[in-house]
Amino acid sequence: MPTPARTPARAQYLELKRQHPDALLLFRMGDFYETFDDDAEVVSATLGIALTSRPMGRDEGRIPLAGIPYHALDRYLDRLIQAGHRVAICEQVSPPGKGLVERRIVRVVTPGTVDAGALVEERAHNWLVALVPPSRPGEAAALAACDVTTGELECRLVSAADLAGEWARLSPREALLPEDAEAPSALGAALLDRRPAREFDPVRGARTLEEHFEVASVEAFGLDARGAVTGAAGALLERLRALWPEALAHLRSPRLVPAQAEVAIDASTRRSLELFTPGRSGESALADLLDGTATPMGGRLLRDWLGRPSREAARIEARLDRVQALVEDGAARDALRAALRGVPDLERLLGRVRAGTATAKQLVTLRLGIERLPAVAAATRAHEALARVAEALGAADEAGQLIAAAIADEPAEPGEGALARAGFDPAIDELRVLATDARSALAALEAAERTRSGIASLKVGYHRVFGYYLEAPRGQADRAPADYEPRQTLANAQRFRSPALSELETRILEARERLEAAERELLDRVRAQVAAAGRGIERAAEAVARLDVAAAVAQQAVEHGYVRPELAEGGPLVIEAGRHPAVERRLERGAFVPNDLELGAGADLVILTGPNMGGKSTYLRQVALIVLLAQSGWYVPADRARIPLVDRLCSRVGAQDDLAAGQSTFMVEMLETAAILHQATERSLVILDEIGRGTSTDDGLAIARAVVEHLHHRRGGTPRTLFATHYHELTALAATLPRVANASVAVAERGQEVVFLHRIVEGGADRSYGVHVAALAGLPRAVVDRARELLHQAEAARGLEAPRSTRETAAQLPLGALAAAAPDPLLEDLATLEPDALSPLEALQRLYELRREARDRLGIEG
Repeated sequence: MPTPARTPARAQYLELKRQHPDALLLFRMGDFYETFDDDAEVVSATLGIALTSRPMGRDEGRIPLAGIPYHALDRYLDRLIQAGHRVAICEQVSPPGKGLVERRIVRVVTPGTVDAGALVEERAHNWLVALVPPSRPGEAAALAACDVTTGELECRLVSAADLAGEWARLSPREALLPEDAEAPSALGAALLDRRPAREFDPVRGARTLEEHFEVASVEAFGLDARGAVTGAAGALLERLRALWPEALAHLRSPRLVPAQAEVAIDASTRRSLELFTPGRSGESALADLLDGTATPMGGRLLRDWLGRPSREAARIEARLDRVQALVEDGAARDALRAALRGVPDLERLLGRVRAGTATAKQLVTLRLGIERLPAVAAATRAHEALARVAEALGAADEAGQLIAAAIADEPAEPGEGALARAGFDPAIDELRVLATDARSALAALEAAERTRSGIASLKVGYHRVFGYYLEAPRGQADRAPADYEPRQTLANAQRFRSPALSELETRILEARERLEAAERELLDRVRAQVAAAGRGIERAAEAVARLDVAAAVAQQAVEHGYVRPELAEGGPLVIEAGRHPAVERRLERGAFVPNDLELGAGADLVILTGPNMGGKSTYLRQVALIVLLAQSGWYVPADRARIPLVDRLCSRVGAQDDLAAGQSTFMVEMLETAAILHQATERSLVILDEIGRGTSTDDGLAIARAVVEHLHHRRGGTPRTLFATHYHELTALAATLPRVANASVAVAERGQEVVFLHRIVEGGADRSYGVHVAALAGLPRAVVDRARELLHQAEAARGLEAPRSTRETAAQLPLGALAAAAPDPLLEDLATLEPDALSPLEALQRLYELRREARDRLGIEG
């Protein structure tokens, strides 16, 4: 028979490959996923597996081939996705038999749609994001984000200024963007997928959302049918439908997040506070340090709350009420934490159920988790704040009971053993008996054939290609009965078939096939019924997460001496004996020096001076973190904390070059400072550290002073601000700006020795102690001694140099020096001036008179 020009399997493969030419196609063939052509070469190189070839028809010749075992898919898939590839998975959707097996691409796996394996972090979301950038200045970006593993679908409008911060919070794995739009600068490690602009059309998006969620209008979700957010969400659903249609069943209704409900935190602030990524010290990120949750759902919720603190007092107080109940009741706290241990990831298990990929063992894991929930609920009954949340735990009971009734406690997969619980399905029970009897019949046939043939060592075996066989030693093969049909010759044995064995094989295979088909049908049916009860599991999982976070926060509050913050809509920010939650834990117990703060009563802006290594940066960060924790619903590391709710956290702490963007440390510093000055309001908390240090001293001092003045004079009110600096001249501003105060890091001097006390005290510092810090850092003694000598020379020279001209001296006097000199008539005139009593014309005339007098004094002509 002539070789065909192209085998049917080859033609089938090429047709499927055309559907997703940009993806690696894993083509299921029996127990392997095979790849061909260029895909095989990529897979071989990426995974380090053998590259072979096979004939695929007369015209095709030998085709490059590389394959992986089907049971190792998740492990290999992780590596392919990590390497930046999209992977299309093609399954056999009809049982093997005569003719070509039917195959279909069941999903395309991308970084944003991974649902298993090492790439899915247990305690973090795996976001797929659709973004519509602003089309003109002043507009907001539209953003929709979904996690296919948990079903969450968020929608929001984000200002251009806040987009980088929101992007940093999400850290998406994959981003969909209109093909004609400019990519955001904050794209990061996300895989960029350019899509046709029509897919982001709001009208088209509204229709897609309405059809999928079966609502009359997207207004049911608070969305505008013609808004860009609707277009972004619609594009997200369309892409999921193309990549993995089954995942759509797990999506929850879109949740519109109003921007005014959360504290805005820019990317720089998230980075400097080390919320989710550790700093250069290599220590743990704050989220990892604070995460004492017992469940994956709790871990994700903890990071969600830390990443976007609330501005809604009622929501925060509800979280704090739950924590307080568990702080005050140690027995309830211990019981709740014990009950939560071992509760599996209900959200992600439900996702696999809805996608149709949950195995029988995963269903049992889901059931066991649901069966732990009554103990969780029992631990909350004594406290109303907890019991209200725990009411939702019973919503999953129906699904748990269904799984318990249908699936065996230790199930095998279909065709590999007992999957169904005995007594649940009479038809499956009957088929299992038939399959078991057939296996017993094999042993009986073997005994009978030994007697008939006289070959005592005759045995029945199975080969996956040849099926069942009778095997006799090579030396006794000639004693085989006449109806034995030789099938295979080995070095030491001969294998045969017999009519009786063929008949029995048919019975066994029929029973196995029917049993496997019945078990698969049962598994599909149970998955569908559990999916139908999925909303109850969602509610239970949400309740578990809230209780888990409350228990974890309460445990840490008890262990580390945290207190409940007092929330307010305004007034001063007051912290008594505040500590840095991360730094404190790295030291021996009691070694951390706590500090106080008051902002917004006598002063809104504190200029903080003092030496390096004295603790200024730690103090700045701890204030920001205490506010962030309080508005996340946490107890805080302090003896007392009064927190007026802030709308924005702005932090410029630490220096970092952006080499990829060609920006120096100073440029990055200026860009971040500019963003803060544009965005901060009177309800913001601003943390600034060493503004202006990246340039010359004169430039830096000028910039630092201008920043302080801008914040102080801001129309609408001064933001609560901590401004750390080495420019001691800025401390003079407290004498002229009414909302500015000075503070410094206390230092004890003992001869040449300097001891940093790490205490923040009122008043400015007069020295930087840079030479002492250099000595502590380990500079050679000769260098330190020479630096100290040069410092003394410089100080002496400043004290002995000849007086300069009046004009030059006035131009270079430190800030506040004029105020410290003897009384001056010009200053007295200024001090007694009453601007409110003057008309605009009188004020302008008086200003000219004062300028003329000042110029005469300084010898300036004109």
